[in-house]
Amino acid sequence: MALPSSASSSRLRLLTVPALLLLLSSAALLVFLVLPSLSPSSSTSAHLCACSPPATHTITTVTTTTTTASHAPVTTSPADVAWLTAQLADNSLLLADGAAASYDAWHRLRKGINPRTREQQLFDINRHHGISHYPDEEATNHTALPCPGELLVEEHHSNYGEPWAGGRDVFEFLANASALTPTDQVLEIECGTLRVGLHFIRFLEAGRFHCLERDELSLMAALRYELPAQGLLYKRPMIVRGEDMDFSKFGDTIMYDLIYASAVFLHIPDKLVWTGLERLAGKLRPQRGRIFVSHNIKFCSRLGGDECTRRLAKLGLEYVGKHTHDSLLFNHYEIWFEFRRPKV
Repeated sequence: MALPSSASSSRLRLLTVPALLLLLSSAALLVFLVLPSLSPSSSTSAHLCACSPPATHTITTVTTTTTTASHAPVTTSPADVAWLTAQLADNSLLLADGAAASYDAWHRLRKGINPRTREQQLFDINRHHGISHYPDEEATNHTALPCPGELLVEEHHSNYGEPWAGGRDVFEFLANASALTPTDQVLEIECGTLRVGLHFIRFLEAGRFHCLERDELSLMAALRYELPAQGLLYKRPMIVRGEDMDFSKFGDTIMYDLIYASAVFLHIPDKLVWTGLERLAGKLRPQRGRIFVSHNIKFCSRLGGDECTRRLAKLGLEYVGKHTHDSLLFNHYEIWFEFRRPKV
């Protein structure tokens, strides 16, 4: 057999390469079209899910991140105390006995400060000493809520038998004992100048704090100084001037999760205390709601145990127990008596 010439061999190779490329391209196209039809649809879905997370998952993650809010802790923790103690030590502020040896020694600790008593501060405010002020007719044009000088120097912080800081202690105890949440409704009987109430107002949602107060000076301090100065006007607490346990201005349908009276019932005639309890018993949320009374419950003990229990039961209330709590900043403890409304 005669072999092909070299020219014929070249032409054969030239014809074969294009044909081979066309064959491979056709095969690849066939594989691409046929394989998806041979694979189960669930496999395709699984493959897509692995590559692209479902939209619902993304939305859930975003929602959780943007709406979850953590409320400030109610109680000072041991870790908080340890941190502050370390800060005091680092700044050489710990005294051996916890205080300076004398009043003069205490004031010698001041550096670059002009120490003024409240009386001196009030005198300076009234005569504008050391205070930049608008004169004459301009005086009332630049202050939205003019406040009496007596309130500006916080004389009302000394109207109590214990330090102003004790208000925080009361809040911490009551908020924990009643498992308080920001959406709860709270009533304080005789809230005074808001020594305790400020902490509840700050913690609760707007409009959730109610107070009945009869003292005009206390109301002045609460409304004209404490709420504006603490930036709490937006919380819209309902503070009502009234006497004789008249809670009618708070409405007939209101239900309270916490009602408390701090050092109040011991100054009120027993008959009036029972009148107040009678009016409030139906406004206390069954089971969960609590009434706390501080110091003593002589309005009850003077009747005798059995008679007190009977009268409470008649009102739909029952005595739960006695509690004490310690102060964070000074040597003091307070006694509280707890009542509740059993399930209706």
